Amino acid sequence: NTEKKCLAILDKHFSAVTSIALSEDGWTLLTAGRDKVVNVWDLHDYSCKTTVATYEVLEAVTPVSSGTPFASFVASLDKKSKKKKTPSQETHFITLGERGVVRIWKSEGSVCLYEQKSSDITVSSDDEESKRGFTAAAMLPSDRGLLCVTADQQFFIYSVVENVEESELVLSKRLVGYNEEISDMKFLGDEEQFLAVATNLEEVRVYDVETMSCSYVLAGHKEVVLSLDTCVSSSGNVLIVTGSKDKTVRLWNATSQSCIGVGTGHNGDILAVAFAKKSFSFFVSGSGDRTLKVWSLDGISEDSEEPINLKTRSVVAAHDKDINSVAVARNDSLVCTGSEDRTASIWRLPDLVHVVTLKGHKRRIFSVEFSPVDQCVMTASGDKTVKIWAISDGSCLKTFEGHTSSVLRASFITDGTQFVSCGADGLLKLWNVNTSECIATYDQHEDKVWALAVGKKTEMVATGGGDAVINLWHDSTASDKEDEFRKEEETILRGQELENAVLDAEYTKAIRLAFELRRPHKVYELFAGLCKKRESDDQIVKALQGLEQEEFRLLFEYLREWNTKPNRCHIAQFVLYQTFNILPPTE
Repeated sequence: NTEKKCLAILDKHFSAVTSIALSEDGWTLLTAGRDKVVNVWDLHDYSCKTTVATYEVLEAVTPVSSGTPFASFVASLDKKSKKKKTPSQETHFITLGERGVVRIWKSEGSVCLYEQKSSDITVSSDDEESKRGFTAAAMLPSDRGLLCVTADQQFFIYSVVENVEESELVLSKRLVGYNEEISDMKFLGDEEQFLAVATNLEEVRVYDVETMSCSYVLAGHKEVVLSLDTCVSSSGNVLIVTGSKDKTVRLWNATSQSCIGVGTGHNGDILAVAFAKKSFSFFVSGSGDRTLKVWSLDGISEDSEEPINLKTRSVVAAHDKDINSVAVARNDSLVCTGSEDRTASIWRLPDLVHVVTLKGHKRRIFSVEFSPVDQCVMTASGDKTVKIWAISDGSCLKTFEGHTSSVLRASFITDGTQFVSCGADGLLKLWNVNTSECIATYDQHEDKVWALAVGKKTEMVATGGGDAVINLWHDSTASDKEDEFRKEEETILRGQELENAVLDAEYTKAIRLAFELRRPHKVYELFAGLCKKRESDDQIVKALQGLEQEEFRLLFEYLREWNTKPNRCHIAQFVLYQTFNILPPTE
């Protein structure tokens, strides 16, 4: 029936209808709305078969199709349900809404067969409860799971995992649809397969480096996370420390994804944190209140269910302005601070005794780092330079110039022989320490590059910044050399093939190979040799007929060059004459 007319009006809802879905057989319609109910309609007569009260503002409803893992999961849940079932009238469906939990229902008797114990969506405070909900959902084809969209622009994919005892619904993948400005990041774990990222949010997102999907989120800070560092403890647990605008530091066990310690006492934003490099018995923090603190990790249970209060070992008023960066030496004997006051200072641990002040930058210092091999410190500054300083007397050993704006981060790679830097100009630069030379410049960001992470094992580099983009960089030196060697080897083999073709008087093949190897002199020699032979016209025509369009373009370039030389112009004219006989004027 092509006539456009309204067949029925289904008017059982008392608020906005947010989602509709058809059953597998096409005769049952599910409608969900903000009136906190799901209506089940029979499309044979457009009657409402039942109304299921969900007590939650709903944004999505989707039926459970037969023959899928979800159908098996529902069947196992149904067996546990005490209510009698009438299969002919039974419809199973999934609802999602403002509470941010997945629920599975049976229409007959309005039974909730399954409900998540807690939401996988993280919010930092009760004020942001509105961000907790789901906004849409759909079943993915080929049994790839349930795709849910969150209010804060993330994708959750839920799958049914079959265990020996019973099946369960798990969050198998989290895709972050939008990043805020990235302020800091560090690689995570022994194998560095994860990347912890601090964005302009109250949470830390941990990404799987291979897929760049968000594996989990650490939430607990009340305000934006500004800095973070990671380490592997002596017991093998992966730890993360974070500093926030809420003036607290938090210690996390990444293995259990829980907060195990909270440190209070700073009176300003915590702009920098760093773990000890050798003992992992402490970490340091630098703040907008101009103080440097050393926090003890002694006696902390890494499996603690509730966060304990962290204690400070020592505190010092380190600078006249905000501390932007801190770094701990490899042997845990020294700590370096970089500040808005244009100086960096080195302190002896654990009592924070002043060792030396590094003066020379004309603007604030954004980044400090100890060399992994030498007794020196590297600083990056708003004066567009990177400097390397001697720890012994605080003298400036080298200055690296090349950035066109503030240098925001700098970090050593390849055992201290090179370093990478990034800045407000959006550039990532690779430098040679010994020659002070900028080896390469990479332009892949559209805004300031605030964050730089270097893998200790993989030497992979990650950058992020104001454009909310994370870029991963791999050292391609070895593969480039391998490619170069392979090309060279292939060129030698093709060159030998060319010489064999000349010896066998296979001129058509030889000329083709000379073009492929971009050897204009060899092409000339071959044409000159043909011109001396009997029936040279036929042989040259045969050779020319085997050329592709690109090779003809190269030939004309060669001919133009030969035509300017008295000893070669006659060959050029002869080949050109034969070429014009072969190619139509249009070509």
